[in-house]
Amino acid sequence: MKNQEIKFNNQNSEYSILIGKNTINELPKKIKLLCPKAKNVALILDKKIPYKFKKVLKDKLKNYNLLILPFTANEKNKSINSVNHYLKILMSKNFNRSDLLISVGGGITGDVAGFIASIFKRGINFINIPTTLLAQVDSAVGGKTGVNSAFGKNLIGSFYQPKLVISDTSFIKSLSRKEMVCGFAEILKHSIIKDKSFFNWLEKNSNLILSKNSMALTYAIKKSCQIKMYFVKRDANEKNLRMKLNFGHTFAHAIEVKNNYSKKITHGEAVLTGMILAIKLSILKKNCKKDTLNKVINLYAKNNLIYTLKNISKFNWLKSLIPFLKNDKKNTDEKINFLLLKKIGQADKPNKFKISSKEFLRYCKTISQY
Repeated sequence: MKNQEIKFNNQNSEYSILIGKNTINELPKKIKLLCPKAKNVALILDKKIPYKFKKVLKDKLKNYNLLILPFTANEKNKSINSVNHYLKILMSKNFNRSDLLISVGGGITGDVAGFIASIFKRGINFINIPTTLLAQVDSAVGGKTGVNSAFGKNLIGSFYQPKLVISDTSFIKSLSRKEMVCGFAEILKHSIIKDKSFFNWLEKNSNLILSKNSMALTYAIKKSCQIKMYFVKRDANEKNLRMKLNFGHTFAHAIEVKNNYSKKITHGEAVLTGMILAIKLSILKKNCKKDTLNKVINLYAKNNLIYTLKNISKFNWLKSLIPFLKNDKKNTDEKINFLLLKKIGQADKPNKFKISSKEFLRYCKTISQY
């Protein structure tokens, strides 16, 4: 499959997403076009990026005053303290709004760098180069930036669109199976909430994605980006429709916070758990049929993902999620705001299912018995 370009545009912004092998080669040309006045370029660079890619980036940016800012990408460093650290450096180096900040790394790196770009002198040019499958299909699309708080995940942030996103599939070759599963979870989520035919394709081709087949990856990344962009274009600031993209995430974020963002449970694994819990809750609320659950679990089984469901039959574990569910940022009152499913390819309306803690506790008993 040839390299792909998707164009995002709404009333406030317009940018391209380049997808495919060696798309990083487009970077110098694109900077000249999009940031013609830039003289200084800062790279916020995940320390785990292989040296060969660092070398390529240095070469591509040799015509600029290049500042490399290494970043240790983990949930604990996704913080206001990290943001302040990099802001001080940019200030001390006399960066201005016509210069450029580039994120090179996964979703955490992109979220932190994007947030910095959004508040540095009220907005500096920003290019995102996501290097994980998860970032390429999810966090790099849509303009959500931010950091965590002691009270929960992504509670401090802004909406800020990049000038360009470059999703080079060459980066994916260095990822572990666990990191591939992270990205696959979001790909699967996109199909479940919006595109039944894409879900059917995944039933047959998931193994190609997880084994890093370049053609399958390019297709899956493109489809995921298109689905996410469908929602973002219609609801850029996540007031209503875009909330459908949070399917499974109410549970997932609770799981992550409960585990103190432990590396033992990745975001993608938490999402895989959360989607099944959301589907079970959808069945209990008589919103979808049990056949839907069976189809999704069968896909998990085909791809050795059942291990992500090890706790869902434990009543006490489900009960322990309640304090974290109550603090989810989608909640607008005392009730927990769940995004439920109608069927494969169709999520229900946001804000339709608000459940009290006591009511959810009753559901826990039934969920744990499935």
